[in-house]
Amino acid sequence: MNKSERRQALLRAARAVFSEKGYHEAKVDDIVALAKVAKGTFYLYFPDKRSVFGELVRGLFSRLGGAILRVDPSADVEAQVKHNIRAIVAVLLDDPALTSILLSHAAGLDPAFVKELRAFRQEVKLLLERSLAEGQRLGVIEPGDTELYATFTIGALKEVLFENALEDQARPRERIVTALYDLLRRGYLRMDPAPGQPALRAEPGPPAPGAEPGPPALRAKPGPPAPRTDGEPEAPALEDAAPARAARAERASPPRARRARPRGN
Repeated sequence: MNKSERRQALLRAARAVFSEKGYHEAKVDDIVALAKVAKGTFYLYFPDKRSVFGELVRGLFSRLGGAILRVDPSADVEAQVKHNIRAIVAVLLDDPALTSILLSHAAGLDPAFVKELRAFRQEVKLLLERSLAEGQRLGVIEPGDTELYATFTIGALKEVLFENALEDQARPRERIVTALYDLLRRGYLRMDPAPGQPALRAEPGPPAPGAEPGPPALRAKPGPPAPRTDGEPEAPALEDAAPARAARAERASPPRARRARPRGN
């Protein structure tokens, strides 16, 4: 086994020990026992437990970065976003111990390591911020504060992962993916139809009180009157009807008789 393979073996053993015992309870002796190497061999590669844990966290961050793909707005946006969520959830759930420590407040750890964990969390947040900013440029993310968008998203995902770790029966991954996508779709995701697809149809509003359920009736706009074909003049508009009726009545009334003037004797 060469040096690179030995290093990877120690990292795999450390990952298993951290997953089983957590960071506080894990010991270098546990790691070397699982890796079947002498304790001195461990120190050839890592100065202490914290350094090997930091190496694992950096690997986790690298996998997160590789899991996020650039969204093509001309293709199926929903499928691409779900792919990204599914990949991120898989990376985090495959390393439950690392994820819980990375996303937690790391209470009880030495200050230097807490500072390092905060730096890792900030890198994850910046990675998501850059992805959201790119989404805004492509038109698939609503305008707004990408820093807060990233904070809300990480917070929601963190709570789901914590609950998943505490429950006896973990939630199915696809259920988490679907629920998180639905949450984002009603939030900052802009799900406009791709070019060439029909526009979304607005849903009808609630029916009027007492109205029977059913599709809303369409109200046609009044158009110009149809031309007459019998030679008669077209009917006047409503606003002209009263003067027309008065004129017809005046024409139809009989002439008044003239009163004879009396002649003088």
